Amino acid sequence: MAYLKYYGHSAFELYVDGKKILIDPFLSNPLSPARADEIRDVDLVVLTHGHDDHIGDAITILKNNKNAKVVAIFELANYIGERIGDPSRAIGGNMGGPMHVDGLKIALVPATHSSPYGAPTGVVIISSEGTVYHAGDTGITMDMALVGEIYKPDIALLPIGGHFTMDPVEAAKAVELIKPKVAIPMHYKTFPVLYGTPEEFEKLVKERAPETKVVVLNPGEKYEFKF
Repeated sequence: MAYLKYYGHSAFELYVDGKKILIDPFLSNPLSPARADEIRDVDLVVLTHGHDDHIGDAITILKNNKNAKVVAIFELANYIGERIGDPSRAIGGNMGGPMHVDGLKIALVPATHSSPYGAPTGVVIISSEGTVYHAGDTGITMDMALVGEIYKPDIALLPIGGHFTMDPVEAAKAVELIKPKVAIPMHYKTFPVLYGTPEEFEKLVKERAPETKVVVLNPGEKYEFKF
């Protein structure tokens, strides 16, 4: 059974088509129930951009999982490949058509943010069990309507904390644009400056996009799915 497991902040473990994928694995965040050195059997580490709270513990995880590859925008993938001492395990792409990676399709899509290594992105992971869109750190953008139209995500993982990213108002509008079956909030409560709450997000989604189900995961909880 495919699943998403939440580790707090924007960190998720995604299991689809027999592949274990860590997305933005900042497992040293204050809400995470897991430690990076406990994570094993990882196939891919996917990064949306180069800020420390998204690269997180990727290097530790990649060093402990010798067969795992990193997937990210070209400059960031190369940087991580150098840091782990094995550039052959870095799969760098850019925004455009999906990359074919280990039987999955992975598309990098626009995000309105900043990044020290290449452009910030969202990521769409396409599998036979469902399509998951992790928006990364971003403000609201009309590009999300194109993500929804082209990739038709089953699940959208959306930041709601505000200050650095969308807040619940913008994130609810994003749900309206994307039209996913399920929306899961992220990037909130980790630090005091992040003021958005999942309760406000869920209320606004019910008003703007009632056909979308909001699933709120506490750190350590798992959501199983098959679409």
